[in-house]
Amino acid sequence: MTRLSIRIDLGPGHRVGPGKVRLLEAVAEHGSISAAGRALGMSYRRAWTLIEALNAGFGRPVVEAQAGGRAGGGARLSSFGAGLVADYRALERAAERAAAPFLARLSGPDDAPRDHPAQENPADIAQEY
Repeated sequence: MTRLSIRIDLGPGHRVGPGKVRLLEAVAEHGSISAAGRALGMSYRRAWTLIEALNAGFGRPVVEAQAGGRAGGGARLSSFGAGLVADYRALERAAERAAAPFLARLSGPDDAPRDHPAQENPADIAQEY
């Protein structure tokens, strides 16, 4: 299956892509970094490290954690983190709509003849999108 994946490089070592966004969604869904990591098949340490990298890269928290205690700890997305997820998903939907004709050509039946995109005039391709 051909699909589009968006990764945004914001600087050296600072990226946002589908994996980190899915981790943020899992934190919102499960209310904890540990549970989010488990749901995605990663350790708490890995999940925490990815979230800390996002917090440091943006210079503000994407996740706000509460220390444990009698009531238990937890985590939730900050307003910035929630906006980041919403904006990323909106960008992803817009890119998928824009790329749909190109992706359809790439994922046609295996026996269907199709032109290789490199053989096309780039100006013609730009007109389609």
